[in-house]
Amino acid sequence: MTTLKEYNSYGEDLEKMLLLRTSPLAVKMLEKEEDIPEGAIRPKKDRGYHLAQCQAFAMARRERVSVAMLEEDNWCFAPVIAYGMEEKPDDPRLEQIVAFPCLERNRYIGIVSAPLKTANFEPDLVLIYSNTAQMRSLLLTLKYENRDQISYYFFPPVCSYIVIPVMLENRYVVALPDPGEFVRAISGEDEIIISIPAGKIDELMANLRKAEERNMGYSRSSYMMLHDFPRPDFYKNLFRKWGMDVED
Repeated sequence: MTTLKEYNSYGEDLEKMLLLRTSPLAVKMLEKEEDIPEGAIRPKKDRGYHLAQCQAFAMARRERVSVAMLEEDNWCFAPVIAYGMEEKPDDPRLEQIVAFPCLERNRYIGIVSAPLKTANFEPDLVLIYSNTAQMRSLLLTLKYENRDQISYYFFPPVCSYIVIPVMLENRYVVALPDPGEFVRAISGEDEIIISIPAGKIDELMANLRKAEERNMGYSRSSYMMLHDFPRPDFYKNLFRKWGMDVED
């Protein structure tokens, strides 16, 4: 079982290996107020304002603070429904708007997020906001047989899709910041999100470290705009088979 110290170490290593601009996040659902980690900011209670959940994630990853969001802290309808704090409205006019996955009603009172490298709680999942090149480098370390464990969601609300399928189905989720996150949480135009079940983080980190050791990690990558560039042997073998130029 992964220890809190290991999670913190993973947070440090992810930032270094992927050269991330913001901190990977530890995210945990809260069942009761006693579960709120010490030092976590409660926006309404501590600061007198409300946030959308995407803004709370942005605060945590950019300002490197811990943010606990209960129902009273929310200023967006989607996470209140998605995290089971309220029922979906029984209104046909809103049917398509609320057609997103939800957690069990009344099981949780809220959610907390904090930088993985400093979190004082064990997460349910880890969120990473990266650019597309960093994401490609991370995904390519997954074992081939694990690639069917990745889901992709490109429509709102992202706060639902990067939490619920990850927790309920133990799947990786890759998603784009939705329009609300782009406007309100100021996500970058080049940012993309991956959500990782906590139970899969050990294997993922082991694979990333292997890539680094082989000089194949993101931090070792560079542009190579060459004609007749060096190629692996299997490229050459295929070209020989096809009767094409090899130029050993």
